[in-house]
Amino acid sequence: MSKQNQKVDIDYTNSRVDASGRKSTLSMFMVMLGFTFFSASMWAGQNLAAGLDFSGFIWALLLGGLILGGYTGTLGWIGAESGLTLDMLARRSFGEKGSYLPSAMISFTQIGWFGVGLAMFAIPVAKEIMGLEVTPDYMPWQGYLLVLIAGILMTASAYFGIKSLTIISYIAVPAVAILGTVAMILAVTRGDAGLVEQFAKGTKDLGIIAGAGLVIGSFVSGGTATPNFARFAKSPKIGLIVTVVAFFIGNSLMFFFGAVSSIYVGGNDIFEVMLNLNLFYIAILVLGLNIWTTNDNALYTSGLGLSNIFGLSKKTMVLLGGLIGTLAAVWLYWNFCDWLNILNCTLPPVGIILICSYFSHRKAYMDDSVPKRQVNWAAVVGVILGAVVANLVKWGIPSINGMVVAAACYFIGQAIDKK
Repeated sequence: MSKQNQKVDIDYTNSRVDASGRKSTLSMFMVMLGFTFFSASMWAGQNLAAGLDFSGFIWALLLGGLILGGYTGTLGWIGAESGLTLDMLARRSFGEKGSYLPSAMISFTQIGWFGVGLAMFAIPVAKEIMGLEVTPDYMPWQGYLLVLIAGILMTASAYFGIKSLTIISYIAVPAVAILGTVAMILAVTRGDAGLVEQFAKGTKDLGIIAGAGLVIGSFVSGGTATPNFARFAKSPKIGLIVTVVAFFIGNSLMFFFGAVSSIYVGGNDIFEVMLNLNLFYIAILVLGLNIWTTNDNALYTSGLGLSNIFGLSKKTMVLLGGLIGTLAAVWLYWNFCDWLNILNCTLPPVGIILICSYFSHRKAYMDDSVPKRQVNWAAVVGVILGAVVANLVKWGIPSINGMVVAAACYFIGQAIDKK
């Protein structure tokens, strides 16, 4: 077959991203920043505002952002240096068959959040803009139509891969950041009290460490998928810097949006602030674009993961994931958010094992000479035990607890293998 007739996989599903596939620093920044524009982070911002004064809120953001940035930045370096997806890295650290565990976990959670995201767009628009009644037991047909339209559009952008994700990010990131910030400033300036005074109201019963845990937990699961996007950076240094800066700015912005919404209008989303300011159409635009930038990245990640498990193309798996997420969106929104938050704690152990394995065998990763094995049981057990500890141990920060246990299991397994 001639080179002209060969299909080129622009997403490098099963191979390293070569020099021709690398993206500009600005494109990488837009993609990564859009990835962090996660509406559920605004919910966490609401909880922070309820439990901390303004000074505590800032310190929790800084501490949580530092830890989250360190974790995602390291994965960004690994992704950019190796040029490999999370799933291809998992094949080397968990084994060929063992990689199915992290691939299934990341795919399952990301399809779940994709569905929740669709409902997070459709339900507020149906209630607040269209004036329809929506309850856990009843969703009017107009609401389902909104879910369907949003599902088709967001699935399409994930289907066409990294180029489409980049285009969406170039449109959505500036719009959400600028319009959202303007709405937040208007809410503060038109409020009865200043930001510091508003933060001081209410019962402040959350510690800074617990607040930092909320910051980390809000996006540490999505952050585990960082290699899927950072692998397109032109160098490891750029992958690291872009990831850290984007996660810190994006996460902080979402937390401020949620906090300001909570203390000024009693909501949990910048959408509600805009409605309060009578910015109805801008509110729909910002809500839709904000969810879109996260949802297409989530579905793209799930497509890569399912492709690793089933051996089918990423595009086919994106369509399957999009179909499942769209059909189950409303049910997921009302019934599955708590379960998804539990599942979030299972992914940091995956990320730390990828990190430990990569830096323990860095030369072998770069030479593509990592010994092939079917299952690395130390890695598998590490993820399982790490997830259990993260969900059950109440002391400290859950995701950090899970990572410590997973790393310990991995290195114990390494020591046993050497004997």
